[in-house]
Amino acid sequence: MEIVNFLVENGPWSWIVAGLVLLALELVLPGGFLLWMGIAGILTGIVTLFQPLAWPLQWLVFGVLSLVSIYAWVRLTRNRATQTDRPLLNQRTEHFMGREVVLDQPIVDGFGRLTMGDTKWRVSGPDLPAGQRVRIIGADGAVLKVEPA
Repeated sequence: MEIVNFLVENGPWSWIVAGLVLLALELVLPGGFLLWMGIAGILTGIVTLFQPLAWPLQWLVFGVLSLVSIYAWVRLTRNRATQTDRPLLNQRTEHFMGREVVLDQPIVDGFGRLTMGDTKWRVSGPDLPAGQRVRIIGADGAVLKVEPA
């Protein structure tokens, strides 16, 4: 009962402290949503500091601020393209598009092999003899699609 009385007497400050606790939890449990709930808690505390509100209304303000801020955060960040100086980092086959190389093994029944650097690649394309120069035009997983150069 003493805790409830303390919260009722110090309503605005309890919201601000709860908001700070949520912000601290965001440091330990990153995910983004605790940040916005912490900010909503602090804003609720500031609102109730200047305009006293009943407890149910305070919870409503906190809930609405939390939902609106989380929704806005998700909308703004989820559709934003990640900027990087190496856009093809984990798309190894994309680096090879347009490159011309020589077949190590002939393409028979649609499949053959070639070597680039220290890696042997499986290739698909029209039947071609070993030693034929080919151009890489696409990829299907780890199989490079080629055409005669």
